[in-house]
Amino acid sequence: MSYLKFKNISKSYPGVRALTDVNFDVRRGAVHGLMGENGAGKSTLIRILSGDAESDTGGIEIDGKEQQFRSTRDAWAAGVTVIHQELQLVTGLTVAENLALGHFPAKAGLIAFRDLYRDVGEKLRQVGIDVDPRRKVAELSIGERQMVEIGKAIMADARIIALDEPTSSLSAHESEILFRLIGRLKAEGRTILYISHRMEEVFRLCDGLTVLRDGQLAAHHDTMDGVTADQIISEMVGREIDDIWGWRPRVPGEVLLDVQGLHGPRLPSPASFQARRGEVLGFFGLIGAGRSELMRLIYGADPQTGGVVSVAGQDLGARSPKSAIRAGLVLVPEDRKAEGILQGQSLAENILVSSRRHHMRAGILNRRREAEIAERELKRLKVRTPSRHQDIVNLSGGNQQKVILCRWLSEEGVEVLLIDEPTRGIDVGAKSEIYDILYQLAESGMAIVVVSSELPEIMGICDRIHVMRDGRISAEVTRADFTEETLLAAAMPEDGAASVGEGASQ
Repeated sequence: MSYLKFKNISKSYPGVRALTDVNFDVRRGAVHGLMGENGAGKSTLIRILSGDAESDTGGIEIDGKEQQFRSTRDAWAAGVTVIHQELQLVTGLTVAENLALGHFPAKAGLIAFRDLYRDVGEKLRQVGIDVDPRRKVAELSIGERQMVEIGKAIMADARIIALDEPTSSLSAHESEILFRLIGRLKAEGRTILYISHRMEEVFRLCDGLTVLRDGQLAAHHDTMDGVTADQIISEMVGREIDDIWGWRPRVPGEVLLDVQGLHGPRLPSPASFQARRGEVLGFFGLIGAGRSELMRLIYGADPQTGGVVSVAGQDLGARSPKSAIRAGLVLVPEDRKAEGILQGQSLAENILVSSRRHHMRAGILNRRREAEIAERELKRLKVRTPSRHQDIVNLSGGNQQKVILCRWLSEEGVEVLLIDEPTRGIDVGAKSEIYDILYQLAESGMAIVVVSSELPEIMGICDRIHVMRDGRISAEVTRADFTEETLLAAAMPEDGAASVGEGASQ
């Protein structure tokens, strides 16, 4: 029985047609997938469902009743909760305080904290969420925070819960906990809209699927019976992608990045490795293995206590991001929203923020030259945008990632590119494009160092892989020896227990 209906929804922004006559139904008590390339309109549709945006035409119907959400409060009151990829929690408050915001139990005008912690703890246990209600959100792992967000929706008695890329920052263990919770919510008759780029999750969890392409309905499947991964990819991108990785052989040249004995407060074990010109070198490991910490040490974003980093034979000496950039070493960080993009700024500003010094003459900025460079790089990386003046927050995740790459391509003399989780939260079509960009950069003479938590990705695109375990490099594996068993064996802690629940740092 149809419970949630999107009825001929259209939405435009200045210069962009985000949605055109999107029309589909979701059954009561179903887990329904929503897929599409970055920029296909998924986020816009979810914003409309959450009351964060209003459609230009069309509307939403829930259980036979027309809805007109003018705010997130309206959607909340109608039993709709959207759990965004960037979680909406107050990190300085406890779990219980977050879940009870706006309706604290009180006695004599004071918050009854004992009742608060008891009531919230009991409700969390009832739905199988094992999180101490007294803990500060800042102390929780990303997976635990995801559970708290879901707990918030359950406590509000939400009947429709939309999950936007819920596993993008979760370990395998945390993802399994989430999947079990989704199964429990489904059994309770709640309707789940599951937005993901991960095909295996969609096939495992979803009862039906809707695919968007270029803001329009590309396909709608009431059931997953007979639906194939290749079919979904074709529906998403409008073309066949035979080999998403597209790896092609290269002959590595001389050493460009030489790291010897590098360590710091967050990575006490000394790390040593080399990356060569024309090479795509991978780093794999479980959560807490130290991969991101190592990249930040190399880049100078975190303080080091010892070791040497050289680029093209030149010792970087006292390191900082500024000195690294000037030496030709750049980093695309794991968290592009918090550390990569300049939110509220145009694409041009995001691209030129590092290289602006090259366009100054006698203290005067050459705006024409900057405009030419921004346009050139946007075109080169096929960024989907109506204008270089567009606010970067209006772009999809894949296009934001391309803009960060544009930034470093506009910088002069880059020799080494460190890229942490290059395709997190990015659709299959954009993934293929980003891989091709990395290959082109390697073929142009750069050394590319890729950090990824996805085994198929790291095996699919890299020439060599270093595996990290417990804060140190535990193995080096060449492409001819790549197997999931080999890499996982080198990544597992020596006591055999997977490292989980240690936060988002990798």
